[in-house]
Amino acid sequence: MQIETIVKRNVLIVYLIGELDEYSAEQARRKLDKRFEDANFECVIFDMSKLTFMDSTGIGLLIGRYKKLYKKNIRAYIQNPCLQVEKILRMSGLYEIMPRLSNSEVI
Repeated sequence: MQIETIVKRNVLIVYLIGELDEYSAEQARRKLDKRFEDANFECVIFDMSKLTFMDSTGIGLLIGRYKKLYKKNIRAYIQNPCLQVEKILRMSGLYEIMPRLSNSEVI
């Protein structure tokens, strides 16, 4: 699992790359929490275009990051999940708290 981040116009874009599962979640959590400490952005977009697999541990990781961002009044969104990840996100109800953005939507 790799995580890359960039800030564009006060939006932090988090690129999740590879597999997000019980083996990679702790490292991802530490990296994201460290990045969120410097909250000089208005919202976060989790871009999942290069995420090939995610299990329930990944859902837990995303919910935990959502809670941290919510406390700082920072919105969170999901973008570009593959079909397998899309199915897990829908079944979990995660889109209720972290809406999905289409590729053309701009925050």
